[in-house]
Amino acid sequence: MLRWIIFVALYLAMCLYTLQALRSGTRFPWVYYLYLAVSLLVLGNFIWQFTVGDDPGRVLSRPKSYAFGFLLAVLTFNLITIFFLFSEDLFRLVVAAYDKLSGKSHTFSLPGRRRFLSLMALGIASLPFGALLYGMYRGKYNYKVLRYQLEFKDLPEAFHNYTITQISDIHSGSFDNRAKIEYGVELINRQKSNAIFFTGDMVNNKASEMEPWTALFSRLEAPDGKYSILGNHDYGDYIPWDTEEEKAENLERLKTMQREMGFDLLLNEHRYLEREGARIALIGVENWGRGGFKKAGDLQAATQGIDPSDFKILLSHDPSHWEDKVIPDALHYHLTLSGHTHGMQFGIEIPGWVKWSPVKWRYKYWAGIYEELGQFINVNRGFGFLGYPGRVGIWPEITVITLRKTGLT
Repeated sequence: MLRWIIFVALYLAMCLYTLQALRSGTRFPWVYYLYLAVSLLVLGNFIWQFTVGDDPGRVLSRPKSYAFGFLLAVLTFNLITIFFLFSEDLFRLVVAAYDKLSGKSHTFSLPGRRRFLSLMALGIASLPFGALLYGMYRGKYNYKVLRYQLEFKDLPEAFHNYTITQISDIHSGSFDNRAKIEYGVELINRQKSNAIFFTGDMVNNKASEMEPWTALFSRLEAPDGKYSILGNHDYGDYIPWDTEEEKAENLERLKTMQREMGFDLLLNEHRYLEREGARIALIGVENWGRGGFKKAGDLQAATQGIDPSDFKILLSHDPSHWEDKVIPDALHYHLTLSGHTHGMQFGIEIPGWVKWSPVKWRYKYWAGIYEELGQFINVNRGFGFLGYPGRVGIWPEITVITLRKTGLT
């Protein structure tokens, strides 16, 4: 309760401070009342959803996600506005103190706020506010097909120009627009790749979240099959269960559902993709993540029986596994496919110029292709979304990778 009181007090204080910019920047009273009404409505909805609503527990349901998204938009607007106002208030304090000490004024009197600065603050704050709203209603389904060509000296010649489609982090429990998801699935099939790889987090917490979507994702097709692994959210670790047996049954149900949809689920094991008498090893490990994330991945078990000279593709959900365990492993993993980071669903990407997201402060390898010691990883930005129900700048991704043998055309 104390945390809620502190939070509400800070939120209201920020709103009142932001109101000063509105009063300085506009002379229409209805703007003040509209801002206060929206701010209070967003706050009330957030408190309701997380304390009294249909599911006040830890499960981040769709209403709770939107409540969080709207709150995030308002907080961002307030914080940016306050930054400008606070900077000016410091300047006003300095001016008032100087006038008092120098004798220019007999009283300590703050000069008035400058209208143009308030307008500038409001204008700048409106940009991320609008972007966050756009991300909630359009950006999260703004699917992008990203294509890469990777060359390897030891790729079997039969696999020259072999194509892979990777998707990751479906998070079906967050979906809210069937037509958009149908388009995304169609877009995956439209790539006509030789194989489809899914790299974990099919659900947010429960297998039941995927049930409305199994028929749709069963439509995914590739000549050499579709393969999957588990991500950290698939284990149901982030919600309470009545019994451990119930939790275990949920995981088994999810595994069964993946197989019923036609995925070959790899649980610390491997398969061989064969082509014209040649083959490459496809290795799939369970989730292994740095810090407090589940560490069920076992490279040694997954690669038992593999010839060290085999060309190897590894499916591993969390890119920290590649950094901490895969790169230094005795075996050479030519290509690792991961996801997990979502690119934080927020950032700035301008191809060839800038790629930035706050998630880079947590993960060294967070989106796209990286190479270390002759080994490649692709970190997929994710198909779905979680938490904030949108995407800004970091769009949902379908990756298409073409394998090429060095020297061939």
